[in-house]
Amino acid sequence: MSQGEQTSETAPFFSDDSEAEEQGGSAAQRPPPEEESPSGVSKVRALLTVFILCYINLLNYMDRFTVAGVLPDIEQYFGIDDGKSGLLQTVFICSYMFLAPVFGYLGDRYNRKLIMSVGISFWALVTLASSYTPKEHFWVLLLTRGLVGVGEASYSTIAPTIIADLYVKEKRTYMLSIFYFAIPVGSGLGYIVGSQVGNLAKDWHWALRVTPGLGLIAVLLLLFVVKEPERGAIEARPEHHMHRTSWLEDLHALSKNYSFVLSTFGFTAVAFVTGSLALWAPTFLFRAAVFNGERAPCSSTLTLCFSSDSLIFGAITVVTGLLGVTSGVLISRQLRTRTPRADPLVCATGLLLSAPFLYLAIVCAQASTNATYAFIFLGETFLSMNWAIVADMLLYVVVPTRRSTAEALQIVISHLLGDAGSPYMIGVVSDSLRKTDSFLWQFRSLQLSLLLCSFVAVIGGGFFLATALFIERDRQFTVSCCAAQQITEIHIKYKKG
Repeated sequence: MSQGEQTSETAPFFSDDSEAEEQGGSAAQRPPPEEESPSGVSKVRALLTVFILCYINLLNYMDRFTVAGVLPDIEQYFGIDDGKSGLLQTVFICSYMFLAPVFGYLGDRYNRKLIMSVGISFWALVTLASSYTPKEHFWVLLLTRGLVGVGEASYSTIAPTIIADLYVKEKRTYMLSIFYFAIPVGSGLGYIVGSQVGNLAKDWHWALRVTPGLGLIAVLLLLFVVKEPERGAIEARPEHHMHRTSWLEDLHALSKNYSFVLSTFGFTAVAFVTGSLALWAPTFLFRAAVFNGERAPCSSTLTLCFSSDSLIFGAITVVTGLLGVTSGVLISRQLRTRTPRADPLVCATGLLLSAPFLYLAIVCAQASTNATYAFIFLGETFLSMNWAIVADMLLYVVVPTRRSTAEALQIVISHLLGDAGSPYMIGVVSDSLRKTDSFLWQFRSLQLSLLLCSFVAVIGGGFFLATALFIERDRQFTVSCCAAQQITEIHIKYKKG
């Protein structure tokens, strides 16, 4: 397999420079790649498939953060503390994290369209059922949020592989970048739609009934529009032609790949911070407004804790996600002409710059709402700079036959040590610091616990700086392995010929 033919089903978002550098001068001698897809899917159907998959990805993240948009209402309705509130995100992430490899295994062997259709149908029905949870049975809401992870795992692990089987080279990376840009947009819409639908209906339960209906539409589109492409048919020379090792050997090799290990821990810090802010930021802003007298507090006589903070935070999430990802990639591309360590340095810079702005946003919440939003905007923008770059780094420091294993391992570690526990941890710390149940200590305890995010961001920046020490060595090792495999294939062909 030649270096220029990347066949991993997890292609980088923006990888033209990084992959081109690996190919060297021999790339110029090769004919241009075949653009016509032999996957059995027409160009129009393939384009529609990508748009449908992006639409479903948007719904996934909308549903994931709808709960955060109405969290004050949920706390008031069930009478729960911050620790139990944090569990809502934790049970979902844990379910999603442990089931994603299972559905990835199934998706490699069985009909992907059918698996996604069943999973999304299950997700929609469970989400709808969660909106009817009785006030006395909070554990039912926890159970249903955990089951939602089953449906989302069935989709998010499979959809990128379908796109990878529809397009090659630049078209593939372009389509995958569009697919992943749905993450910040969907996350922001989750806050916006959840809070606004709850306000209009005067009942937070209706916020959880929007995405199920849109999800059933997605199932119909999957069944009647999407066509299952042939696995690997789009590739001129499938990856399985390369020498493969056992799973344990792959894990052993990855553990010695310092760039992969360190960047994974750096990305875990990103997951910790984003998971904490995703659940708690709107609630924190609401409590700050109540403490400052700008909002009416939740009470037993109100059916809804009215607040515009979820709407504003959702809009900020959409804009900063798009701006951060784009700026991170563009800056990295420019710096690659000056240093091969550009990618980890950009990731480190993003995290280290986000830390002080997030700290200022949390500290200034009681003094100036406008300043808080401005600091959150800057902090989230810098935090989002590494999303696409981390995925690209993984692909060029890991040999093609280990990339899927590396992707799965990075997902498990970043969720397990990151956003699976961080929302619950922030809630528990907040409860432990609260001296009384006054508005002051409801705000102050959550404020102090959220300061942990700034320190974790600094630690993550340190991991990316350490990655910069090894990135060039590990990348050259990957290139040399691919070159050796190519030479071996040539010798085998020569002997057979």
